[in-house]
Amino acid sequence: MPPPADLVKVAIEWPGAFPKLMEIDQKKPLSAIIKEVCEGWSLGNHENFALQIADATNFYITEKNRNDIKNGSILRLTTSPYQTAVQLHERIQSSSMDAKLESLKDLANASRDITFAQEFINLDGISLLTLMVESGTERYQKLQKIMKPCFGDLLSFTLTAFVELMDHGIVSWDTFSVAFIKKIASYVNKSAMDTAVLQRSLAILESMVLNSQDLYHKVAQEITIGQLIPHLQGTDQDIQTYTIAVINALFLKAPEEKRQEMAHILAQKQLRSIILSNVIRSPTPINDEMAHQLYVLQVLTFNLLEDRMMTKMDPQDQAQRDIIFELRRIAFDVECEPNNGGSTEKRKSMYTRDYKKLGFINHVNPAVDFTQIPPGMLALDNMLYFARHHQDAYIRIVLENSSREDKHECPFGRSSIELTKMLCEILKVGELPSENCHDFHPMFFTHDRSFEEFFCICIQLLNKTWKEMRATSEDFNKVMQVVREQIMRALTLKPNSLDQFKSRLQNLSYTEILKIRQSERMNQEDFQSRPILELREKIQPEIMELIKQQRLNRLCDGTCFRKISSRRRQDKFWYCRLSPNHKVLHYGDLEESPQGEVPHDSLQEKLPVADIKAVITGKDCPHMKEKGALKQNKEVLELAFSVLYESDEYLNFIAPDKHEYCVWTDGLNALLGKEMTSDYTKSDMDTLLSMEMKLRLLDLENIQIPEAPPPIPKEPSNYDFVYDCN
Repeated sequence: MPPPADLVKVAIEWPGAFPKLMEIDQKKPLSAIIKEVCEGWSLGNHENFALQIADATNFYITEKNRNDIKNGSILRLTTSPYQTAVQLHERIQSSSMDAKLESLKDLANASRDITFAQEFINLDGISLLTLMVESGTERYQKLQKIMKPCFGDLLSFTLTAFVELMDHGIVSWDTFSVAFIKKIASYVNKSAMDTAVLQRSLAILESMVLNSQDLYHKVAQEITIGQLIPHLQGTDQDIQTYTIAVINALFLKAPEEKRQEMAHILAQKQLRSIILSNVIRSPTPINDEMAHQLYVLQVLTFNLLEDRMMTKMDPQDQAQRDIIFELRRIAFDVECEPNNGGSTEKRKSMYTRDYKKLGFINHVNPAVDFTQIPPGMLALDNMLYFARHHQDAYIRIVLENSSREDKHECPFGRSSIELTKMLCEILKVGELPSENCHDFHPMFFTHDRSFEEFFCICIQLLNKTWKEMRATSEDFNKVMQVVREQIMRALTLKPNSLDQFKSRLQNLSYTEILKIRQSERMNQEDFQSRPILELREKIQPEIMELIKQQRLNRLCDGTCFRKISSRRRQDKFWYCRLSPNHKVLHYGDLEESPQGEVPHDSLQEKLPVADIKAVITGKDCPHMKEKGALKQNKEVLELAFSVLYESDEYLNFIAPDKHEYCVWTDGLNALLGKEMTSDYTKSDMDTLLSMEMKLRLLDLENIQIPEAPPPIPKEPSNYDFVYDCN
């Protein structure tokens, strides 16, 4: 007979004594259990003790998390969070440098636990740490020359403890003084500073900026881009990552009117070229966090275009009209035009003719073409940039098309407007950066006007594709679809430079796109005849079973998940995998992302599959309802799912990507005997079914398959031809 669910068998350690094996009754108050343990070792004042998980985390057991204790867990009897907080609060004020250093190290480790953090904060511990940073360290700075390593460690542990305590979200960031901000900023502004101190200081500044608009202004006064740039020129990728994160935070929180000014300063300080040479082209491989910060910087840079993208042209604004006149002048400057003389009607007729050659929809007043938003004035900016910086190509395209028959000309004006709109959609101009995306493109860091250069390459591609397709005005949308496919396929290859992007596009001609489409169509060919459909229906359950087994095998391999917190780089990892007999989910916390599989025996927690009631996805997940910031992020919502078990308990997941999300939701639904409905299941079904169909029909090539089965012949008049084996 299995033991009652409320009884948990554990081992409990106490320094200097043999561990005890005992049963914990989860119905009993935690204080009663601690009292029982203390009495077993003849320890008085049981209220001064607590239980901890005996692993690297050392998290305290509380009434809230006691249900996480599983059979076989190892616990440790230790001083209560309050007593530990009081002791550390006193020890970090010690006059002995060695004692202070050791106590700050202990504080930095203990502060990861929210139970301890709450007690330490209640003792006004945050104020004590900020006071130590503001003024307490000055006494030790005098000793810095003779005790430099010790000073660095002292400050590093102080800042680490501060970061860990603030990460719990108990104390508001708005409570800190200008003196504290100045001190933290001074550590960042110094040319030679301990790496750990610099790292923590940058992390604190980033959190201040992201969590408080008021602190943004204070930090912005203390930190300049010029002071951050030198940290990017080193070789420590963690420092570079934190530095770019601070720049991104300042960029993100800057008022609209200051962003363009900040972008101008970044250009003056050559931030782009420094990142290109010291980060992107560095021999050190770019890790996920750096890739994310580069992606955020890329998005924020392109978002500077949003204002122009959403600005309509004023047909009455002479300065804006002059840009259109400039386009006309550059294109047709070689033609003889009467500057004076000639009637107004004649000049209007000449302008209309030229505007038609330039490919505008409205030949009389092209300004009307730029009243559509998006792309608004951004399209006109791109056209002018192309005309001025790639003048030969611009003139060639305009004159080439103006000499064609009307129905075959590629309208430059209309094409530029639609292309600009398409590029804004591809690069998601105006959208906030996603929390989990790492999709940065190195080529956009190779030029100060990367968007405009991107446009110039793509408008020439559009003209080339138009000619290859022998398109007419009726084919305009078809050409745009092909061009979009060409651009997307070239971007997928992540070219390192704009020239490389251009050469990739050269290889993706219209003929090549047709071949790719034909190949994909053949791979996904769907035969519609009745015999084929019947064969598909017969094969489908076999394929579905194969997909199911693959999903379950992937669950057995396991996946590393991230615990999203308010500060991304402080994220913790945890691992979950299904047992080989498909009866238990094993899971547990990790210190860092693992290299390969994590064995079952290293995962402390267990969840029997029989206890799972349902799988919940998206905004219905409890952890999506709790965290407002994540709740608003569409991409995180799409990766979130939860397992409901026992009495309304949840195991919450955020998948690393869409593929893992589909694998896990499919696998869990398969375990519950439910249908697998993810996009990847549909895709896998189509691919495998198509392959299986082609294999089975291989011998029937060039043979006509009849719509109806052959008729069954009449029964023979006698069965004399049958041989009786008996």
